[in-house]
Amino acid sequence: MSTAPATGVPEHPALLWRNPDPKPSYDVVIVGGGGHGLATAHYLAKNHGITNVAVLEKGWLAGGNMARNTTLIRSNYLWDESAAIYEHSLKLWETLEEDLDYPILFSQRGVLNLAHTLQDVRDSVRRVGANVLNGVDAEWVDTAGVAELCPIVNTSPDIRYPVLGATYQPRAGIAKHDYVAWGLARRADEAGIDLIQDCEVLGFTTDGDRVTGVRTSRGDIACGTLALCAAGRTSTLTDELGFRVPLQSHPLQALVSELLEPVHPTVVMSNAVHVYVSQAHKGELVMGAGVDSYNGYGQRGSFHIVERQMAAAVELFPVFARAHVLRTWGGVVDVTPDASPIVGRTPYENVYLNCGWGTGGFKATPGVGWCLAHTIATGEPHPYNAPFTLDRFVTGRLVDEHGAAAVAH
Repeated sequence: MSTAPATGVPEHPALLWRNPDPKPSYDVVIVGGGGHGLATAHYLAKNHGITNVAVLEKGWLAGGNMARNTTLIRSNYLWDESAAIYEHSLKLWETLEEDLDYPILFSQRGVLNLAHTLQDVRDSVRRVGANVLNGVDAEWVDTAGVAELCPIVNTSPDIRYPVLGATYQPRAGIAKHDYVAWGLARRADEAGIDLIQDCEVLGFTTDGDRVTGVRTSRGDIACGTLALCAAGRTSTLTDELGFRVPLQSHPLQALVSELLEPVHPTVVMSNAVHVYVSQAHKGELVMGAGVDSYNGYGQRGSFHIVERQMAAAVELFPVFARAHVLRTWGGVVDVTPDASPIVGRTPYENVYLNCGWGTGGFKATPGVGWCLAHTIATGEPHPYNAPFTLDRFVTGRLVDEHGAAAVAH
């Protein structure tokens, strides 16, 4: 295996994987070459020995939402079902660098979810209790505790959104998203999996309740099993297959500042002002915001969202008032009615969905890859993704995380 240089800086991704012409047939075809698609391919090979797999990517590998996220990793969700799959993912994050034999700069610096009102405090304490019962590390800290963990937060009582305390998950943190993608891609490539870039899916061929092939811009291929892992585009693919999914696609924006000296020790999130701030390894501040309210597939968003985000960030962190914005970007996220993902079977016997993660996709990367690979290999859902089937929208057994976890990121 080709390892990273002694400097610790990975090689350029274009050197790490082949870009083959599609073979006539694959046992598994994964649509979407982002983190989830690459993780699914990796665990199909590692855990189940399935390597006749193609990962199809319309653009370049990990150039979609994987390149447009804010790298936050945590598992302190309220509901049992959500806590289980995110905690499974967090445990995989903790050993992923060794698994991939590749640096991903995973930093467990902790996350604070701020409370600004009495209702925030009640909801937050409730969530801490639920986390502890589920074996997730979580604690409640008061205002003084927030100031101790992150001294640059404005804890004055005389601001618009005073900090009344916060939940704290010490094992949460960040990782470098492009390194994660490159490490997963290298492992999949080493296993003999085909990673096919510049390969847009144009349609499908079917035979009854089975999909028999995929029509692409680089030719037609046959498939035994099809997995749809294209964040932000799933509904366009299911439309081609003739069934609808309860998804809305929205732009999601974020930004980074110029490079600064290390001053921000943790990740701070606020639901009331809907902003969260961390500091990347190179020194830039990474700031995330909420989704734009309108539906769309454009990888950009409304200016007023970023403007409100900046105003909130400066109030919480006055020390950053003179920092300059370096760049902004947008991704496209799929949102379900209960703000929880869809992972599992479809009306087609051999087609599986992985979508609807909203703003939680990056942190779920290894966990959902593990679970979807299990589901594909065995034909049965993994216990962690079993609650997130498509039919819950018929039965009414929803996993309503919307607003339940302090902020949806």
